[in-house]
Amino acid sequence: MKGVVVKSTGSWYEVKAENGDILKVRLKGIFRLDVTKDTNPIAVGDRVSVSSEDADNSWVINEIEERENYIVRSSPKHKGARQILAANIDQALLIVTMGNPRTSTGFIDRFLLTAEAYHIPTVIIFNKQDLLDEKGKKKQEFVSKIYENIGYKTLFVSALQNEHIDEVKAMMKNKTSLISGHSGVGKSTLMNAVQPHLHLRTEKISRITGKGMHTTTFAEMHELDFGGSVIDTPGIREFGIMDFKPEEISHYYIEMREVLNNCKFNNCLHEHEPDCAVKKAYQEGKITEERFSNYLNIMLEYKANYKHWEQ
Repeated sequence: MKGVVVKSTGSWYEVKAENGDILKVRLKGIFRLDVTKDTNPIAVGDRVSVSSEDADNSWVINEIEERENYIVRSSPKHKGARQILAANIDQALLIVTMGNPRTSTGFIDRFLLTAEAYHIPTVIIFNKQDLLDEKGKKKQEFVSKIYENIGYKTLFVSALQNEHIDEVKAMMKNKTSLISGHSGVGKSTLMNAVQPHLHLRTEKISRITGKGMHTTTFAEMHELDFGGSVIDTPGIREFGIMDFKPEEISHYYIEMREVLNNCKFNNCLHEHEPDCAVKKAYQEGKITEERFSNYLNIMLEYKANYKHWEQ
């Protein structure tokens, strides 16, 4: 029987079968024993084949179909391993806030880099408009322009005030959307506004740290009444990247990609090399200081871990 993984708890999974039944399944031993860098060989969104084991009337996953795409990050708990956030995604909705908590452009760029690498279109949604003062609104406008000017769609919403929720619903209709972002940016509140019957649990920002607290424990896919589905993921504090060679990272900065072929060296890292077209574009203002600075920081971090990840 075929189906789609709609929930992952790490050891057990829920699969929605073709007949609409929700099956509680486990992973067949061969997959658990397979040598892999993934902390989770099965992800929400995976299309799988399941069979019943007559001995105890339980279900097991015995085949995983080839993925159209997926999005990963370096595992926060296991150095050198990667965590698959979700598979077979039409688009990602990255929820960000300018305060309470603050989402940095460094975090945004790390997410976009990975999404570009796996061919996942991303919309950046700025939530909590109701909490912004004039300074916050100016900062938000500045940050949103950085991404709009290079081709990303951005949207300003307030989940609590139901502001622009219809626009969110329109872009999600008949698509499988991954929703991601820091803990506390209002992902669950936004999804409750989009689909009220979900009743996803929400939590206030920690008074001690000023950061969000995890309310979503496991990745889970929810169907939408108006068509499509959404994959809700646990909040991400840091987004570690992997699976690239250092010289490949600039290929997933879409504004750098336009000038890469003009660099003197094919493996140019755009740091200290002569006749670098990317550095020239930056000096001419065609690449923003924020994006170029984030790129250099990613390179420093990535090269420090690259040899370990390649082992």
